Formats: sequence, structure tokens, C-alpha cells
Amino acid sequence: MISGKMQEAINQQINAELYSSYLYMSMAAYFEHLQLPGFCHWMKVQAQEELAHAVRFYNYLSERGGRALMAAIEAPPTEWESPRECMQAVLDHERKVTGLINQLMNLAQDERDHASMSFLQWFVDEQVEEEASVDAILGKLNLIQSAPGGLFMLDNEMGSRSFTMPVDLKL
Repeated sequence: MISGKMQEAINQQINAELYSSYLYMSMAAYFEHLQLPGFCHWMKVQAQEELAHAVRFYNYLSERGGRALMAAIEAPPTEWESPRECMQAVLDHERKVTGLINQLMNLAQDERDHASMSFLQWFVDEQVEEEASVDAILGKLNLIQSAPGGLFMLDNEMGSRSFTMPVDLKL
């Protein structure tokens, strides 16, 4: 059985993951409007990934005898000054999510909840990957800032990303 404190914290994280998905859909719409289909696609894949994270937390609560409680999702921003500013916002957001995951891990340690620590380790590792991926895109955007054709090449590269729902997740 999961503790009440841990259940509440995981419910807050479910909301944060759903917000992340909503944020990335907003960014997808921004890129679609700019006629950057690759960036739009990348954001839609990112939104699916965040939704899968929410489902992973939801399922974990259920498996531990807890209950997922849905709460209102804050409206995300809809405008950015440039593709680079938007991707910087992604990195900033992923760093915030890393902080939230670390807080969950700290709580699990304080509660001596070994099952939750084991479960959360996947997210700790995932956040390292998330931040590195976005940082690499920002590096490329910095390199091409004075070469507009580079943005279209990067857009094409961004369109090749794919997502497959993990088989262990049931909706």
C-alpha cells in the first residue's frame, strides 16, 4: 500500500505530466503555424511521450493500492519569439520536470518506500535523456542561427522522430 503523502505527490506528478503533454501540443501548433512540419512532428511525439509518462504514474498508483485523481490542467503558453526560444522553453521545462522527479525520489527515500524509489529510477534516467536531447537541438539551432537554410535541414531531421507506446503500458 502506498502512503497518503506519496499518493498525493504522484497525483501532482500525473498533473505535471499531462500539462507537459498539453504544453508540447501547444508548441506543435506554434511550429505548424510557422510551417515547420518537422518541429511540429517532434513536439507531437514529445506530447505522446509525456502522456505515456502520466499513464505510467497512473498505473503505478493503481498497482500500489492508490487512486489517481485528475485535477485541472493549467493552460500552456501559445506564442514564442522564435523556434530557438521555443526549444529553450522546452529545455527549461524539462529541467523543471527533473526537479519534480528528484523531489518525488527524495520523498520516496524519506518514506523508506523502496518500491517507489525503484519505480522512479526509470524517470530519473529518462530525464537525463530528455535534457540531453533538447540540449543537442539547441546546439544545432545555435550553429545555424546565421544560416536560414540550416533551419529547414534541421526541420527535416526533426520530422524523423518516432514514438511507440511501450507494451507494458495499458490505457
